[in-house]
Amino acid sequence: MAPGLVEPHYQPTATSTSLPIPKSSNAHSYIPGRTTVKKHAEPYKYEDLRPHFPNITWPAYTEIPYADKGQLGDPNFKNLLATATDVFDYNPKIGTEIRGVDLANLTDAQKNDLARLIATRGVVFFRNQKNFSIDEQRELGKYFGELHKHATTGVPKREGLEDVHVIYTGEDSPDLRALFTPSFLWHSDVRTLHRIKRDTSFIDPNQVTYELQPPSYTSLKVLTGPPRGGGGDTLWSSQYAAYDMLSPHMQKYLESLTALHSAELQAQGSRDLGRTVRREPVTTEHPLVRTNPVTGWKSIFFNPGFVTKIVGVPKTESDHIISFLTEIVATSPEVHARFQWNEGDVAFWDNRVTVC
Repeated sequence: MAPGLVEPHYQPTATSTSLPIPKSSNAHSYIPGRTTVKKHAEPYKYEDLRPHFPNITWPAYTEIPYADKGQLGDPNFKNLLATATDVFDYNPKIGTEIRGVDLANLTDAQKNDLARLIATRGVVFFRNQKNFSIDEQRELGKYFGELHKHATTGVPKREGLEDVHVIYTGEDSPDLRALFTPSFLWHSDVRTLHRIKRDTSFIDPNQVTYELQPPSYTSLKVLTGPPRGGGGDTLWSSQYAAYDMLSPHMQKYLESLTALHSAELQAQGSRDLGRTVRREPVTTEHPLVRTNPVTGWKSIFFNPGFVTKIVGVPKTESDHIISFLTEIVATSPEVHARFQWNEGDVAFWDNRVTVC
């Protein structure tokens, strides 16, 4: 979810009125560019998971001990893949899909392999995980580390799930494209919207976005969403691959720099909407290049939506570095993986080496 500013008011125009839908006479009732929108009966099946914004506050995060379970994983992922019916990469740089594995019934050895694979491939997908309820999702998250609580985004109406980030878009939700450029909407731990998704994130002691110890791994499950072909895909960009694209001279230069990651704009967006900011926003300085503790590989650590300044260089130089890295992250298709969601699908990704 992008860091909101002021919620826009929807005003119908002549161009926003519904056009008549042509009828189809082919065997599949196919009409180019048209999908059948599924209507959800009221009360909504997942009413207790709809987002709300409670008027509560939390203290600032402090550092906690953390051990990455991926370091315990098998290098060949033999435990995780023992029951898989299929496994394939989306491209050589990023993205892997595994079929035939039930996420609700993983052994500890399989969980360790999963963490290692996420760190290796950036993002890993599982289809149709009907048994992977919110309770199982949170339990898996707690195995990897302490669950992260977001300071501004919606949490489920059901009490006790404040560590779950709900991503919700209804049929009448406003179009937010007037507020943000496409490149600004790339983030490391916030993501594109379906009707309703839920995610959990796990604390990591290394430098990730604006938090002192923000998510290392994140899991996201779609409960309901657009039909196939109806939009709502999510795109991930590999920061391993972004680093590898650079010349050795640029790699060495960026390794000497740090960047400021700020939560101020996101927090102000919540205040402008009259919502409580549950934790005071922070601005944190992190290296522009980091080494993943599981793989030992270097990656860019850059977040177009949260990085505000490159430290220790003139502003013109800082602006050009931010623009350069934003272009690599947002416009290099060879480092991207695109996922088309179906209900029950789950994605896991490593926030240290991807943006989405």
